[in-house]
Amino acid sequence: MTDMVRGMNPTATISNAEEAKAAARASAIAIFLGVVWGAIGLIWLMGPGAAVMEAAMAEAAATSPEAASMTGMMTGAAVVFAGVLVVIQAILGLVQWFKPNIVIPILFTVLVVYGLGSTALGMVMAGQMEELGATAAATPAWQTWGALAVMVIQLTLHIAGIRGASALRKFREAQAY
Repeated sequence: MTDMVRGMNPTATISNAEEAKAAARASAIAIFLGVVWGAIGLIWLMGPGAAVMEAAMAEAAATSPEAASMTGMMTGAAVVFAGVLVVIQAILGLVQWFKPNIVIPILFTVLVVYGLGSTALGMVMAGQMEELGATAAATPAWQTWGALAVMVIQLTLHIAGIRGASALRKFREAQAY
């Protein structure tokens, strides 16, 4: 347990293979945190989020009756897509936990940085969109701020995971010689 807590610190020194493995598993913990947050978002999307999404799509498609008839189907597709992403994320988290490698933490670091940037840009642009008279699906504030907090924690853990996986590879190569 102590190795795992130390492994989550991206600035901790890694002196042996067990510490490296614990640090590499920090990335898996970040992924599982994302799975939990994704499941919460999926539950919201299947409940009140569906109504919000359908209303936004209906307003955007007010000029086209064909597009208006597709709002229910698009909401269902969004729920399925979100569910598939949560499952894929859970599988990758399990792979990282049982067979730590450097590829998964790097991939998720890139995705988290992109998510942080796009969320921040969306928050900045939201005021400008209202000035233009455009409306978008209203994401609740708790979901936006919660996602930002989760992504910052994930970024920290993925950086620790990259360091741990790199050190683990070096320890394994040294042991092979």
